[in-house]
Amino acid sequence: MDLLPIFVSLAGKRVAVIGGGVGAARKTESALRAGGAVAVYAAALSEEFTPLSGRFEHIAIGLDAVSFEGFALCYFASEAGEVDPELLARARAAGALVNVVDRPELCDFLTPSVLDRSPLVVAISTGGASPVLGRMLKARLEAMIPAAYGRLAALVADMRRPLAEKLGSNAARLRFWERILEGPVAELALAGDESAARAALTHEIAETAADGSVSGGAARGEVYLVGAGPGDPDLLTFRAYRLMQKADVVLYDRLVDPAILDKVRRDAERIYVGKRRNDHSMAQEGISDLLVRLAQEGKRVLRLKGGDPFIFGRGGEEIEKLAEHRIPFQVCPGVTAAAGCSAYAGIPLTHRDYAQSCVFVTGHGKDGPIDLDWTTLLRPRQTVAIYMGLAHLDGLMRQFVERGADPGLAVAIIENGTRASQKTVTGCVGDIAMRARAAGLRGPTIIIVGAVVALREKLNWYAPEPSVDNLARAAE
Repeated sequence: MDLLPIFVSLAGKRVAVIGGGVGAARKTESALRAGGAVAVYAAALSEEFTPLSGRFEHIAIGLDAVSFEGFALCYFASEAGEVDPELLARARAAGALVNVVDRPELCDFLTPSVLDRSPLVVAISTGGASPVLGRMLKARLEAMIPAAYGRLAALVADMRRPLAEKLGSNAARLRFWERILEGPVAELALAGDESAARAALTHEIAETAADGSVSGGAARGEVYLVGAGPGDPDLLTFRAYRLMQKADVVLYDRLVDPAILDKVRRDAERIYVGKRRNDHSMAQEGISDLLVRLAQEGKRVLRLKGGDPFIFGRGGEEIEKLAEHRIPFQVCPGVTAAAGCSAYAGIPLTHRDYAQSCVFVTGHGKDGPIDLDWTTLLRPRQTVAIYMGLAHLDGLMRQFVERGADPGLAVAIIENGTRASQKTVTGCVGDIAMRARAAGLRGPTIIIVGAVVALREKLNWYAPEPSVDNLARAAE
């Protein structure tokens, strides 16, 4: 290790910045965020300093007159990139640590790429070898460490003293925090419910004996209802991925792509509870009961659903059962099929000229086809997205016409949306059922009805997927 990584407190300390360009503005901003009292020495300042106006001292004097007495740090950030060795020597002689931008060989310290989740801060340095690589690694960590971790760290900081008063042993405190940061309290904080997290943490401290042991019964589990999106693993949210790594057991649907299931923690137990039309591996009531039983065994249970749990995903039924049994749960939304599949097919669900509203409906209920609210569906300048409608496509399109829809109204059926095997069949209300049969569509599908479908050929000028329309025309 060539450099000692340390974090320096700048609160109340003076920092000198030499230069008035972009680099100098960035150094000034960083020092101000850390609580430093910054003086900028430059004849003129670039516009990048404008957002920082009033927070630093601007001194427009010649550098030969600069006194470095009383400064803790000194940044040399001249746009020209040249530094007078005498100035460096004077700064060091006054006791300041020196940093010269893009000249690591002249630096007493280097400024790393910083991931700021205050009070949690991650610094990445390549020792000046490749700042670009440092920024790339920071970007990856941005995805892995969401902003909510800052709230969690702040909560822990607030409760360190009460815990220290309760537990005298450092080992006992260590075990306590390991348990808390991997359990429901942390999940509440990360989910944004700070008041509930604080109350739960206060309760945990009260229930912990002086030797670190926990009073009460067996550990209580929790359930995560996570939307896996329509298929493409890249559409998973950061929060979904984090919960997938925490689960002890996962209950997954038929619509969850294998590439997404591969991202679940490797040692987690996997239970398939998928459903096809007239072929349910487990009834919905059985799934809800299983969630309760597994959580009561103290397990962290991941209920992984295609799309979004609360949009025709039966998540509402499952949380009713969990609430009835006082099982802690959280819901992580996912990209629903209508949004994801239409986007990948190049069909905007809304457009100022064609559709000012969008309605999501299901074509299949508990007992088969359902009676839809046709007055609502047939409003002008509206897009209709139909879930689970392929099996009843003929009847649905016939009712559109019988209820007054133009048989020429544009329709698209997207099969395996967002996946490598995606197919899109376009047509109109009058012929889409025939086209779907000719293309051999089997599902899963989403059906989009509305004038926006006609925009697809215009917007997809680069043909992102093979044309299925040609297949249908060839079969006519």
